[in-house]
Formats: sequence, C-alpha cells, structure tokens
Amino acid sequence: MAVHLYLSLIPEALIASMLTPEEFGAYYAVGSEKKSRGQAIFFEIDPQFRGQGFQVDEAIKRCIPHEDGSPKRSIYISVYRVLENIPLDAIKKLYLTTQDGRTLGIEPSQDLPFADTGLHLYREISPVAPLVVSAHGPQAFYELIVKNPTSLIKLPAVCFLELRLDDLAHDPEYAEVGDLPYANMEHLRSCLVSLRSKAVSSKMVDRLPSSGIPFRTIKNGFFVGNTKKLLYFPFPDEKTLVDKYYRWWRSATM
Repeated sequence: MAVHLYLSLIPEALIASMLTPEEFGAYYAVGSEKKSRGQAIFFEIDPQFRGQGFQVDEAIKRCIPHEDGSPKRSIYISVYRVLENIPLDAIKKLYLTTQDGRTLGIEPSQDLPFADTGLHLYREISPVAPLVVSAHGPQAFYELIVKNPTSLIKLPAVCFLELRLDDLAHDPEYAEVGDLPYANMEHLRSCLVSLRSKAVSSKMVDRLPSSGIPFRTIKNGFFVGNTKKLLYFPFPDEKTLVDKYYRWWRSATM
C-alpha cells in the first residue's frame, strides 16, 4: 500500500497514512473512540517531501499494515509549526470533509479571484483561527499579515478562506442579512461599519470562533501563503456542486 502525507489544518499536523484522501477524510472527520466528530480540512503533500526537522522517513517505516491486513490510518510526524515549514510547491491538493465523512477535493488555480470594492470577511484557519473583517481583497490581506504587516503581529505562513457577506459588503449598516448564519450579527455589522469610519483596514470580529466552518458561506475559496508565494484553491460554484458533487453538497448544507 502507498503511504500518503497529509497536512491537517484543524488541528495543524503533518501525518503519514496508508489511507487514500477520501478514506483519510472519513477517518479524520468521523473518527473513532479516541476523538469527537467534526469537519476535516487538509492538504495532500508530495510524498517525496522531506523537510528539515520532520522525521518523514521514520514515519513511513512505521506506516505498515496491521496484522489483519488493514491499512495504518495515521502516524503523526509533527503537530507544531507545520504549515510554515512546508514549501508551497509540496502542496498538491486541498480536501474538505464534512462532519459525516464526505470529502471534496479541490485543485489549485493560477488565477486569484477578482478583488471587488466591497468589504470582506475572512476566517483564518492555521496557524491561528480568528474571524476578521477587512477592506482588503484576499491578496492584499495576505500581504498585510505575512509580508508587510502594519501592526506588530506577523505570521510566517497562513491559511484562510473568504466568507460571504452578500449585501453587507456594500451596506453593512442597513442591508438585509438574508441567509447568512453568522452569530452576533450586530457585532459583525459594527465591525464592518468601523472599517469605514476609523483609520483601520482590518478588524478582528472573534478571536476563536467556536463553531465549524459553514461551507455554504464560502465566497470564493481557500488561500495559503508564506513569505514567498500565495496559492489559491477555488471553491466550486453552487451549480457545479449540485451537478457534480451533490452528495457532498447535501452533507455540507445539512
């Protein structure tokens, strides 16, 4: 059996496994007696990757089938400062797994989404996980927190996604909320309004959101960047999800 390398984002960890991405997603999300049920978000890493400080070869040696022939599901290689120490060229594909174990794979794109003029809502995933509103589009937001920060806070690498604001992006004070499911909507409105009235371009809404990521609220996709480059993984539009990935989409919207 082939050994795969996965970079889990919630929580952050580098893992060797004999499971395929779909099997690993189901195992990691639905879990066993040792962990609770929840979403899984992870990258598949080039199996040839060998990074300084990561005992990848030793993990692969230990990744052998059980006595009954079943595959070894996981060997943890590292759980600390993983994202920043993996070159983006080693990241191959993003996988999103719903809480009942259905997995969607997303290929990276060379084209970043169009930066519109409205306000933005970002959920950082790793290495920190705040909810942030910003006047910056995705690339400018990445540059602000990784390459050219205006505050004392700087991250060596980051993975985040942009969430829908719909009409709130242009009229945060009075626009209808529609089907947006975010908690404490008045606080979110207040944070958005403050971007237009104060000399700040980004503002934290929630330091540690307690709920999972509502996949149906994803506006464009996922972004992962370090000091050298930014990768974009576009989330499929709703028609594509319904036509091609209906079972995953139904599970994601339940």
